[in-house]
Amino acid sequence: MGLLGNELAFARALTAQERESVMALGNQKRYEADAHLLTEGDRSSHVLIIIRGWVTVSVATDRGATRLILGLRGPGELLGEMAALDPHPRSATVRALGPIEAQVISGDAFRRFLALNPRVSGLVIRQLTFRLRSADQERSALASLTVLQRLASRLTELSGPETVGPYTPAAAGPSRGPTTAGPIVQLAQDELAATIGATREAVAKALRLLRTQHVVRTGNRMVEILDPALLALLADGHQE
Repeated sequence: MGLLGNELAFARALTAQERESVMALGNQKRYEADAHLLTEGDRSSHVLIIIRGWVTVSVATDRGATRLILGLRGPGELLGEMAALDPHPRSATVRALGPIEAQVISGDAFRRFLALNPRVSGLVIRQLTFRLRSADQERSALASLTVLQRLASRLTELSGPETVGPYTPAAAGPSRGPTTAGPIVQLAQDELAATIGATREAVAKALRLLRTQHVVRTGNRMVEILDPALLALLADGHQE
C-alpha cells in the first residue's frame, strides 16, 4: 500500500528553466483548509501545482457519503492532469488538509506546453503510470488484507523516517509511561478510515487493540506511534 508518492514530485523533477516556464503559464491561488481544489465529476480542465500545504485525493465509494482517500499530495505535486489531457470528467476530489497555495494553469496552456516540451510530457506520463500502479496495489490490499493490517501499514507509511508529509516527527513534552515519545500522524479517525477503505467504527476498534498493546497512543486528530517495530510486524500480517 502507498498513500504518498515515492517518486520525485513533478515540479522538483523539472529543470530550473522548465519550472520557471510552466509556473509562468498560470496564477497563484490560496485555498482555505477543507476547500475543494478539484471536484470529482466536474468538467473543468485546469491543472494545479501545489506550492505549499497538503491535500487529500479521494473518490466516492458504493457506501453513499463514504469516500476512499487514494493519496496525500504535497509541495511540487501536479494535480488534475488527467482532465487536462482528455475530455472526461474529473476522476477524483482534491481537498485541502490545511491552508494551501497552488499554481493554477489552464488545461489548454498546459497541453500546449507539453506539446512543445517532450521531456516534461514524459514526466507526466511517468507520473500517471506510477499512480495507476499505486491504485492497483490499493485495490489488491482492500481485497486481501484485514482492517488491522491495512491500518498498521498506513500508519507505518505515514510515520516512517523517510516520509515528508502531514505528520510530526516526535511528540512534545515528557515521556508518559514506559515508552518514549514517537512520531505523530496528524489525521482524524474518519480520515484514517478513508485512507484504507474501512468504516470509522472498524478503525476505532483496531486502534483500541493497538492501544491495549501499547503500540500507539491516540488523541484529537492524532495517532502517536509508540512501537514502530511491532506496528510493522502487524502490517506484515503477524498476529501479536
